[in-house]
Amino acid sequence: MASFGVLLAVFLISTIQLAGPLVLSACGGFTSERSGVINIALEGNMLISAAVTAIVAFSTKSAILGVTAGVCSSVMTSSCHWLLTQIYRLDHVVSGMAINLFALGATNFLNQKATGVMSNGSMPKLARLEVAFGGQKTYISIYLLIAYLLPFALHYWMKNTRAGLRLCAVGNDPEKARLAGIKPVYVRLFSQLATGLFTGLSGAMIADSAGRFTDNMTAGMGYIALAALIMGGWMPVPAFLACLAFGAFEALQISLQGTHIAGISIPVQIWQSAPYLLAIVALAGAIKKTTPPYGLGKP
Repeated sequence: MASFGVLLAVFLISTIQLAGPLVLSACGGFTSERSGVINIALEGNMLISAAVTAIVAFSTKSAILGVTAGVCSSVMTSSCHWLLTQIYRLDHVVSGMAINLFALGATNFLNQKATGVMSNGSMPKLARLEVAFGGQKTYISIYLLIAYLLPFALHYWMKNTRAGLRLCAVGNDPEKARLAGIKPVYVRLFSQLATGLFTGLSGAMIADSAGRFTDNMTAGMGYIALAALIMGGWMPVPAFLACLAFGAFEALQISLQGTHIAGISIPVQIWQSAPYLLAIVALAGAIKKTTPPYGLGKP
């Protein structure tokens, strides 16, 4: 019984930690898509932030400078998405894919150039709070605290502030918002800055947890976060719950790696692909039941 309790505690801790980056990224997707900007560039934002955070933290020996630089790089990338889609009127999906491909190549290049810088030890980390859960010790970082408070803060902000109501008005119907004196282009600029901030924190959290940067270390988490947002009906709290479900499934597949089912050894690659298969299946079912913002993708 005690061993089951330990296993359960480890599983819950893993779920909470693995869901953190997804929640932050999903919140970034929320601020973007609720304003009417389709954003599949969450993955690219996270990847660039993770690379810059690790390189700067290693170079300066400062975790604070690392995360600041990482977030700034993500905000700049997100601003480029705003520029391409709102000023030059490029297709939103094309712009997002271009940013993702740029991030993949740019971070690979930076990683090669910074190999010597990141060759010794692990990067400095932000202060952590040690807690005991089910007899197991774990550490709670500032990233995790932000991730688990942010969806509820965004829900309140969306429902009870003028800025939040304007964001939703632009996303629901940009033409009517213009008639009311709201300028969608500026509201969407604010939304992309917020998206850059949240996805930047997500990427920094991934690098902080790993202690260094490796090529393509986000491994599609930006796409899973976007799937969670869609499953949650483009609302922050339901998206948060979907991220927890994905985090639980990821923790489960990690614990099942190397085990035998009915005497058959399942290749580790199948377990690793399971969360993405779940995302596809869940997304296929959610699309029929959820309604996107009416102005999503409209100028």
